[in-house]
Amino acid sequence: MIPELSKVKTDEEVQAIMTMAENQIEALGFTEHSRRHCGIVSKWAGDILRGLGYPEERVLLAEIAGYLHDIGNAVNRADHAQSGAILAYHILKRMGMDTAHAAEVMMAIGNHDEEFGTPVSDISSALIIADKADVHKSRVKKNVTNALQANIHDRVNLAAERSYLSVEREGTVITLHIEIDTALCPVMDYFEIYFNRMRLCRKAAEFLNCRFSLDINGTRLV
Repeated sequence: MIPELSKVKTDEEVQAIMTMAENQIEALGFTEHSRRHCGIVSKWAGDILRGLGYPEERVLLAEIAGYLHDIGNAVNRADHAQSGAILAYHILKRMGMDTAHAAEVMMAIGNHDEEFGTPVSDISSALIIADKADVHKSRVKKNVTNALQANIHDRVNLAAERSYLSVEREGTVITLHIEIDTALCPVMDYFEIYFNRMRLCRKAAEFLNCRFSLDINGTRLV
């Protein structure tokens, strides 16, 4: 049995842990990793597999993994993928998910971080791409009065007016589209901090038998 995504979102334990995760990330001064981010990652991970023609069961597992992928931040930012994977496994087992499916979600979450993660399944690949695609000015929670003087991570996110994913060319290309205000941030700043993430996205797309493409301000770069 796979619980509906709405039941996962409203589960009391999930809500409590996500609140702690949000509080810790905010205290550390990191970019936003809250319910907004998790909701977007959940939707995009599902959209990727649905766009590639995967069964709805795989889509739902990707959506659940996407929503729960950052709950490890409630423990510590360090190794949050691994701690979050264990948390998610036990939560989903309690909610009635069978062991094999809960283990798949666990594996996907444990591999979503670019430092130690790698695409090892369809679910993990969709999660990786969806997670790395969320670049947006609303993710900067600090009170930044001068964007040009902000650190590079905040500056890149503040300059990102919009980002979204699309599955193109009959399911052979996954494209990340980003609209950047180049008055706040040159495109090279994006590559400076996100190069490793984009490389991981390329590996994830290849696992799905696709090519990863990046489009910034209407220009196809890779």
